[in-house]
Amino acid sequence: MDLLQLKYFQTVARHEHMTRAANELHIAQPSLSKVITRLENDLGVPLFDRTGRQIKLNQFGKVYLNRVDRIFLELENGKRELANMLGNENTKISLAMNNLFSLSKILEGFLKLHPNTSFRQTIGSTNKMQQQLLDGYVDICISSPPIEGDGIECIPLITEEIFLIVPHGHKFADRSEIDLIEAANEQFINFKEGFGIRDLTDKLCLQAGFTPNIVFESDIALNLLDLVNNNLGIALLPILQLRDWSERIPVPLHIKDPICNRVIALSYVKDRHLPQTTKRFIEYIINNSKKFNINRENSPDGSSQ
Repeated sequence: MDLLQLKYFQTVARHEHMTRAANELHIAQPSLSKVITRLENDLGVPLFDRTGRQIKLNQFGKVYLNRVDRIFLELENGKRELANMLGNENTKISLAMNNLFSLSKILEGFLKLHPNTSFRQTIGSTNKMQQQLLDGYVDICISSPPIEGDGIECIPLITEEIFLIVPHGHKFADRSEIDLIEAANEQFINFKEGFGIRDLTDKLCLQAGFTPNIVFESDIALNLLDLVNNNLGIALLPILQLRDWSERIPVPLHIKDPICNRVIALSYVKDRHLPQTTKRFIEYIINNSKKFNINRENSPDGSSQ
């Protein structure tokens, strides 16, 4: 067996779908199937359970995948360590986010201390971010819900409250707090399915006793606030996002029941070699995350609620 064969197995194991894996690897599906069959013959055990055209990683495959992942992690660590020895260590920080954390203010403070640093940010669903982290496409994830799992270091940063956001002039707008069930018949605006905040707010509505009537979905937070301002619906959002909102701010209502909050956490792979720049950034976020939090003691315009 060789590294290419192991990479093929790793990709098939991730997709549990031969055609999708072949498309990613840019090889013909029959050729990929032969590679996997040859690997199984070499090992003397099947790595996948097959039912018709469906494949699923079995107990042997899961054990072997863990070893294969460690092989590629060690190879990547070796590459990074050599770059560090040569003085060519990467000063680009790669991170993924799926929340409304105030990244701009974090970057502003960090870049004052380390002006030669550059960043590459991606955004997506929680599952996509976790896979990017495990694959090494990003070194850090800042997410809600937190990304956890074997081999992942997960550090909670802040807990922030989720508010019911309504437009000015709405029947709830003159109130400071509300039970979520009171909004059961309202039209909601929310993120697309797969985003952490969408999954959480859907659960909160079910906990309150109703399924939200979502009339518009987006993957951009400012779009949601703009739609609320234009009386197209209401939203469940953390108030953190509203701090830098330069236009007319929608009305945030504290939710009495159920308790609505979320945890934002930073995650990275424990055994992966991280450049010193990335380590410094992780330390900076952990030490300064509380500065970017807003709780219900202070409203977006700075007044007490």
